[in-house]
Amino acid sequence: MSEMVNIGKTPVYIAKPAGEVKGGLIVIHEVWGLTDHIKDVAERYAKQEFLVYAPDLLSNTGIEEKTTSQLQQDLFNPEKRNEVQPKLRELMAPIQAPDFAEKTVEALKEVFNNLYIDPTINKKVAVLGFCFGGTYSFNLAIAEPRLAAAIPFYGHSDQSSDELKSIQAPMLAFYGEKDEALVSKLPDLETRMKEANVEFSYQVYANCGHAFFNDSNPYAYNKQAADDAWRRSLDFLNSQFSR
Repeated sequence: MSEMVNIGKTPVYIAKPAGEVKGGLIVIHEVWGLTDHIKDVAERYAKQEFLVYAPDLLSNTGIEEKTTSQLQQDLFNPEKRNEVQPKLRELMAPIQAPDFAEKTVEALKEVFNNLYIDPTINKKVAVLGFCFGGTYSFNLAIAEPRLAAAIPFYGHSDQSSDELKSIQAPMLAFYGEKDEALVSKLPDLETRMKEANVEFSYQVYANCGHAFFNDSNPYAYNKQAADDAWRRSLDFLNSQFSR
């Protein structure tokens, strides 16, 4: 059971469980937008009894209209990466605008509020995101103290320990060891999280890199890591929602 709705100005894909509902889950897409892959991920979690909201946070940027699955794959193809990167930088210019992050967090808070008041979820809402969505999972955790849990996949957080202190949700993060730009910063992030007294843990998977969970990208997908992260994410959600 699924439908598209608008929450404020944000299009949202809603995937509904067939029966019992454990809680609410916001799934935030990669930098490619609300793709079929992300809708499929939403459906997978809905089958695990979560009411899932997957907002399209790039709907007004023009990025999705210019993005193809081939472009995504070429970015991870060593033979074509250098050719694609300049095109990608130009394509992603809208999300570098000074006010984009602030507007995006406000849109996420509006989505959160809409889900939070749904009577079926008992005020239990978590967030889970990939790449762009992983970064905004950190951002929403900072902005929304009512979150029950946050699960960023290969997301970036450069906030200070003082900024991180507003996080009340336990966090579980996932990375691929070849994603050096993020993995190299993990010790510093862990230190800042400890200073902020945030319940933060992470898993780094060997022999894979960025976007290892994306089974629509043959150059990035790592089934073993993705399957393990899927299991760990469910265990983490279930443990937090049963509190």
